[in-house]
Amino acid sequence: MSVSALVDLVRERSPYYRELYAELPPAPDLTDLPIVDHAGYWAANTLRDNRLHTGEHVGGLVFKTGGTTSAPRVSVYTRAEWREMSETFSTGLVGAGLVDGDRVANLFYAGELYSSFIFTLNTLQDAPVDTVQLPIAGSAPLEFVAKTLAEFGATVLAAPPTSLCQLAQHVVDTVGSLPLVRIVLFSGEAFYGDQRALINTAFPGARVRSIGYASVDGGILGGPVEGEQDARVHRVFPGRIMEILDIDSGEPIQQAGRPGRVVVTDLVRTLQPVVRYPVGDLAEWTDFESRTFRLLGRSDEGARVGPVTVYLDDLRSIVEGAAAGQSITGIQVVLRRKDAKDQLVLRLGGTVTGEQELARAIAARLDEVRPMFADHVERGLIQPLAVEWAGTDGLKINPRTGKLVRLLDERGA
Repeated sequence: MSVSALVDLVRERSPYYRELYAELPPAPDLTDLPIVDHAGYWAANTLRDNRLHTGEHVGGLVFKTGGTTSAPRVSVYTRAEWREMSETFSTGLVGAGLVDGDRVANLFYAGELYSSFIFTLNTLQDAPVDTVQLPIAGSAPLEFVAKTLAEFGATVLAAPPTSLCQLAQHVVDTVGSLPLVRIVLFSGEAFYGDQRALINTAFPGARVRSIGYASVDGGILGGPVEGEQDARVHRVFPGRIMEILDIDSGEPIQQAGRPGRVVVTDLVRTLQPVVRYPVGDLAEWTDFESRTFRLLGRSDEGARVGPVTVYLDDLRSIVEGAAAGQSITGIQVVLRRKDAKDQLVLRLGGTVTGEQELARAIAARLDEVRPMFADHVERGLIQPLAVEWAGTDGLKINPRTGKLVRLLDERGA
């Protein structure tokens, strides 16, 4: 589908996009279209009386894409859309290094409306290389996982980096290593340098590769590039338009090496349209003409802590609710690495009474409204929430604009 055909369709059938584009001319260019605002998009994308969809969802799949217990964010796909996505995504597996006969352990999460296990299974089924799937899932006990990998001679692992490291530590502590594993595929979060030594010890000689770049809300975005040593580099998939926009001006970037926020338009998905949607990541082009890009971390739409996404708007609501009227002048989210695990830090500005009590109230409220965060802390996959007090002038601002920097990613690569 062309951009113009997609715009015509959403204007006709989606109340949200009809209102968003009400003041635009009949045939706007892509860059004339406004960037989707997350708050408005998800306010329209409700479970009942949905104003975003272009029609009724009568076949396909439903997945959670984050949000709190009181305001879950759900993405839907038709059967045809899901099939096209898995087939297209599977083309990147060759670039990742898979070959005929590989035995692939799928260690992503399944159930509770999570998409990663099912999507990986479908992608491997549709792949141009013929592999043997080991559908173990991320909830399996580590003892079972390690035993199964050894018994079936797994050559490829596919999982989020935090799960891979937890498994690697178990392997080192029990059997020492699993030398048959030659490729470690990750997705869902960044892979950091402090994780590589542990992976190399447990799986000596294994290459760490991205399985591909995708999100439940934004869809599939890019596949690994064959022969590329940097696992952060991907190539945009057909049927998707990816823009990298200047963080301050919103100007489309074409030159290599200039960071910006990722905005995607999906020309395949029409039931829940994705048109100039900010996916919450920063990237830079490595070659604009060949559509290859390097992921650089999160932008300010959401904080990715291990495999858990916490949206900044939700964090603001949590802090405001816990503060109960006390003066919080600013909220800054900081992402760090501590003891080889991701840590979410809330840096708060203002003057309040009972800082420690308020910090505990914020942490308790976060666990209540985002139970996946609490679950991953309990399982040792991420660090507990930390709260810092910055006073009245201790929050970092953009020196060019004077605006508060809502999210700081200090984890490095």
